[in-house]
Amino acid sequence: MTQHVLNAEPTLDIPRDYNAATWFIDRHLTEGRGAKVACIDVGGSHTYAALAERVNRCGNALKGLGLAMESRVGMIMLDTVDFPAVFWGAIKAGLVPIPLNTLLTSSDYGYMLADSRVRTVVVSEPLLDKVTPILADLPFLETVVVAGAAPHGHLLLSDLAAKASPDLAPAPTTRDDVAFWLYSSGSTGAPKGAVHLQRDLPATAVLYGENVLGVRETDVVFSAAKLFFAYGLGNGMTFPLHAGATAVLLHDRPTPEAVMKMLKDHQPTIFYGVPTLYGSILADPANGRAAASQALRICTSAGEALPEEVGKRWEERFGAAILDGLGSTEMLHIFLSNRHGDVVYGTSGKPVPGYEMKIVADDGREQPQGEMGELVVKGPSSAVSYWNQREKSLRTFRGEWTYTGDKYYVDDQGYYRYAGRGDDMLKVGGIWVSPFEVEAALIGHDKVLEAAVVGHADAEGLIKPKAYVVLKSGGSGGEILIEELQAFVKAKLAPYKYPRWIEFVDALPKTATGKIQRFKLRTK
Repeated sequence: MTQHVLNAEPTLDIPRDYNAATWFIDRHLTEGRGAKVACIDVGGSHTYAALAERVNRCGNALKGLGLAMESRVGMIMLDTVDFPAVFWGAIKAGLVPIPLNTLLTSSDYGYMLADSRVRTVVVSEPLLDKVTPILADLPFLETVVVAGAAPHGHLLLSDLAAKASPDLAPAPTTRDDVAFWLYSSGSTGAPKGAVHLQRDLPATAVLYGENVLGVRETDVVFSAAKLFFAYGLGNGMTFPLHAGATAVLLHDRPTPEAVMKMLKDHQPTIFYGVPTLYGSILADPANGRAAASQALRICTSAGEALPEEVGKRWEERFGAAILDGLGSTEMLHIFLSNRHGDVVYGTSGKPVPGYEMKIVADDGREQPQGEMGELVVKGPSSAVSYWNQREKSLRTFRGEWTYTGDKYYVDDQGYYRYAGRGDDMLKVGGIWVSPFEVEAALIGHDKVLEAAVVGHADAEGLIKPKAYVVLKSGGSGGEILIEELQAFVKAKLAPYKYPRWIEFVDALPKTATGKIQRFKLRTK
């Protein structure tokens, strides 16, 4: 593939015979970018030429384990250069990498590795302890490869790569071959394996990464969202590799302190975060542009809707707007977004060119403007199914349309406004209430760091809003503050929307990607 062509109505010119690694990895050598830094990790800088060789060696190493085309390879890997080397090496060899969340439990890994029936799993050494207890219960798993310094009785990735050939011809895949899987984050239940094609990777890189975000070769990008997450996979890998930019990788957890240090040390031009992280960074008044990147020109947010107050405060303090958007594991990345020069905080912006959207009622009829319903999307990056989940696949993937499960409405200016997940919506006094709307109002209070709202039955069995609130550092809750917060919400929203109960908690249950798991709160 030599180019991506976009027409007036964007379509991707991807040839029938296509292996994504040739575009994202090999192309940079023929275009003279070999000596440019592709990524910076805890071990230092890695050029495009060095990455390409590492990809080839890893692909050959995996083939050397006896893996044939379409074999699945599990990845439980931290964000270092080994991640793209294994991911693209597998794809180039015609294998199917499956990156898994690095913050899960042994039982979670047992479920996913058994469900996907991987024959080989590559594990970062610090995470091996989580995998060891389940190995005896995985009949399909043949080989464990450790990415690190010591093999711990298994094969060592560095040894296999050193012995493998630095030359690898791309497997004869097509644009419609399965390229990789990603498991959903589990914000509404058990994770599901979303099956993605070779063509999906350039689709998101062009339609959002290039045409909306505007990633260019001179950019240095840093994503707090990890590479195993669909959002992070684009942010920290496919988008910069499409543009020939440089990605900064953080192998540790993205705490506010760690993120601020990365912003200061590496001076990225683009930063990708999630609402929870933005709010946590803002909670420390010492955090601002002077302590971060002076080169920062734009930020993005996804995973959960960004509260209006958080977006405004961030831009005021850091001098860079946040492009909030909606993406999903199923669609691979953002398909609905704010954009440069057109940021309206409190909304998810407008459709990314190349994607179509409609809002439908429960009976499938399209809703008029201003009416809430489920958001459905059509575009070139949709997964083809959930692995071994026929009924859920039929519910989500309906012909060309993907049903998101998110409730939205379009305001009178054409901006899409989030109302909540379909299973999170509350009907109070016969009127639908959006938990997100109540949460956003609570977050506007200067003592509130985070909030989650769920339905709770009163003494008569009627459902009313209940809020779980995390206060900012140093704050304490009590009846007086509860009344203050209730009055605060009443002043901002229709009175029937205020939370009848407020419970102060130290933390909210979340997925590793920052999404609040409201279903866990509903069971309390």
